[in-house]
Amino acid sequence: MKIVAWIVTLIIFALAYYLAVGAILFKFIFSRRSVSMRVLRKDTEKRIKENKIDLCWWDKVKFEKVGIKSVDGLNLCGRYFDAGSDKTAIVVHGFGGSYLEMQPYCKLFHDRNFNVLAVDCRAHGDSEGSCIGYGWLDRLDICSWAEYLKEKSPNAKVVLFGLSMGGSAVCMASGEKKLPDNVVAVISDCTFDSADKEFNFLIKKHKYLFLFKKHALSFVKRVYGFDVLKAEALKQVKKTKIPILYFHGSEDGFVPVECMQNLYNATPENLRDKFLVEGATHAMAYSVAGVLYEKKVFTFLKERTPLN
Repeated sequence: MKIVAWIVTLIIFALAYYLAVGAILFKFIFSRRSVSMRVLRKDTEKRIKENKIDLCWWDKVKFEKVGIKSVDGLNLCGRYFDAGSDKTAIVVHGFGGSYLEMQPYCKLFHDRNFNVLAVDCRAHGDSEGSCIGYGWLDRLDICSWAEYLKEKSPNAKVVLFGLSMGGSAVCMASGEKKLPDNVVAVISDCTFDSADKEFNFLIKKHKYLFLFKKHALSFVKRVYGFDVLKAEALKQVKKTKIPILYFHGSEDGFVPVECMQNLYNATPENLRDKFLVEGATHAMAYSVAGVLYEKKVFTFLKERTPLN
């Protein structure tokens, strides 16, 4: 009886340890982020000032707060800017952000007479969700947003634009059969090609963290049903039927520059283009390249899509 009692106690202890440590790791890696904490980071403030990013544009335009239901029942939120156009850009933010961080890109398209739909990814901003999807869970949400736009304006053509994690999301969406035919192009900036490889890159200096990584991935799969190993943008872009333009900064210390080349190589040859911005750090390609970035975007769209 004592042996049985010890075995039961050990099992209970092991389960408690698994759940407790898993919950802590989930909090740091997968749980909803506070946008205010990101905005208050000193390095973010510095980069905003140095690159003269306009944070007041939202106050100058009229937008409609819109929403859809995800395939798994979450209420997703977006902001729609109607320019009365037959072309629309869906703009997708990065990890821990929201539509608010995407002002420069929304303005970029809005100034070129695009309608703009700036979305909050699941577990971000005003959208529901407790688990960040690292692009994989978001890919189907993007398909749903594109379908929403098709119902709203059947003849409008759609461009997907994503930054960092949002870039991975739009790349992953590009290979989905569920992606509506109104989507004509994808633009992806500073994107990781695999969530698992990105985790490995970020913790490579701390080998002991690999043990915790395995624990975290196991926990989120068992408790939330999310298999991070499936979050492979590389596999998705191989299946794309629409053109993709990749941007990356040469000094990106958060997502390796090689990710752009890997994604570019995986994309069908007749559907790919890229632009490496020298001297740009993570998510700063547009701020550094400026007019050259804009020229690349709209030359790409003019040459590769039916958009005027």
